[in-house]
This record gives sequence, structure tokens and C-alpha cells, in this order.
Amino acid sequence: MLGKAIQFISKDMAALYTGRILAAPIKVKTPERELMMRESAKKERLPVPSLKADIQVYIYGYSKVKVLLVHGWAGRGTQLFQIADKILENKMMVISFDGPAHGLSPGKRTNMLEFMSSIREIDKKYGPFHAAIGHSYGGMSLINAVAEGLKLKKLVTIGADNSIPQIFQYFVKKMELKPVIADKLEKMFEKKYHLKLDSFSSEHKAPKVTIPTLVVHDSDDKYVNVSSAVAIRQNLKQGVLLITNGLGHHKIFKDKFVIQRIINFIK
Repeated sequence: MLGKAIQFISKDMAALYTGRILAAPIKVKTPERELMMRESAKKERLPVPSLKADIQVYIYGYSKVKVLLVHGWAGRGTQLFQIADKILENKMMVISFDGPAHGLSPGKRTNMLEFMSSIREIDKKYGPFHAAIGHSYGGMSLINAVAEGLKLKKLVTIGADNSIPQIFQYFVKKMELKPVIADKLEKMFEKKYHLKLDSFSSEHKAPKVTIPTLVVHDSDDKYVNVSSAVAIRQNLKQGVLLITNGLGHHKIFKDKFVIQRIINFIK
């Protein structure tokens, strides 16, 4: 792998190379199972001024009770369609979107700040929302958004990330690079955006989330360790923890039992 070769020449160059890869989500063709939601939903383009670009929004169903869905890294606005369908069955409606550089939204690279900007613009146009549900990176984005003023009555996170530095460490390990590359990545991003990445940690933002929050996570999650869910729950004022077994990082949001627990919680 190129990254492994570059690190022997320059660890700074390796960090820069890794950061560019890390910030670029893989765009996957929408699976056939998601097409019903994509074709049935009303689709709109929403400008996000801070991005100088727009994002793809999906308006699914109609009700005065609105639920915002936020997908994870390399996901799509239709990825949580099983949850969306159940929300419609329960006389609520769904607003979801393709995050920046995801799905049908333009761009090649993105970050947490851009996800949060997108959520703010969606709230301005389509809110207020009764509840929001986020998977993985989307769950982390929502915790940050609520901590910074997004008004909801209920929040649900599924397999939510806890720490961006932890994401860096996981990615560097997966690329079989030296751990020091993750440290350099963190410093590089902090210098670029003039902020501490750890300030986005879900557990640090959780004390500012005062609404009832359901934290769903699987004990066999290979992408985000279940310890993230425990840390988040411990710092929430009104948190409920649901730990599943054998569902991993992606089957969990398709599981009928999990979906029904989510619906019961937000209702």
C-alpha cells in the first residue's frame, strides 16, 4: 500500500496522504433494496452556504410529526429505509439527506463541521423535528448538533462514534501504518481548522444533551467498539442504553426488534 511506503520517507507526508483518503467517503451505488424509498420520496436540493454547495434531501411521507434521519460515513439518505418505513407506518414523516460528498450530494471530501452545517440548514427549512435518528458518524453528528442548539424531543443513536481521534487510530491501524501517523493526523486537522478534535467527542458533548436519548449499540460492532456507547450513556442526563448481540455495525439498523424499540421510544 502506498501509505506504508510513504511513511518510511516522511511521516508528515504519510499523515497528509492518509488524511486525504480518510476525508473521502467511498460512494457506493444505491442498492436495489433502497430504491423504493428513493423513488417514492420527494427530492429537493438544499443550498448549504458554508459549503458553497447544495445537498440532496429526501422528504418521505407527510405528517406534522417529523423525524430526521442521518446516515453514517459512506452511507446514503436512503440507507435507513427500514426505519423510515416504520416511521411512516406510525403516522410520522421522514426527512433524510445525502451528507456532503455522499450519495447524490456533490463533493469528494467532507468532515464533521460540514455534516453539522447541513443539519442546521435542514432544521431551518424543514424543522422543527420531533426526533432524530443517526447511525455511526451520523449519530455523533447529531449529538454535536443537539449540544449546540438543535431542538428535538427525542434522540436516537445507533452504533455512534465517540471520538474522532479514535476514528483516526482505527483507520491508521486498518491501513497497517504506525500509530504515530494517527497523532500527526490529529495535529494536522487541529491546525487546519483551529480547534481541538476531542471537543467533538460524543461523551464530552453528551452532558449538554438534556433530552431523552436512546443509545443503541451491538457488542460485536467491529467498526465502533461498544465502549463508545457506554461512555456516551454515562454522560447523558436522560440516557437509555440498548446493547444487542450478533448484529454488528450494519445489521443493527435493519433488525425488527431494534426498529420497534426505536419507534416505541420516539413515540
